Amino acid sequence: MKIEIKKLTDSEKKEKGISNWPIWEKETSKFDWFYDSAEHCLILEGQVFVKTDFETAEINAGDYVIFPKGLKCVWDIKKPIKKHYFFE
Repeated sequence: MKIEIKKLTDSEKKEKGISNWPIWEKETSKFDWFYDSAEHCLILEGQVFVKTDFETAEINAGDYVIFPKGLKCVWDIKKPIKKHYFFE
């Protein structure tokens, strides 16, 4: 189970309607998380390290991230996070 991280072009962001997705913000912190559905998100601000049984992913502002359904992980937010998000 792998976290997918990529960069989107402005046209891809527009095509997905990301600017209409809700926004979530979280201060510097560390917590366990479980994805009961897949999440797509665009990181607007911040930095987080997400540790799974398979990897530790560094996620930064500008990254488009897909967290797969069933993923168990630990979020370690180093710089406050602001993101657009969508659950499948």
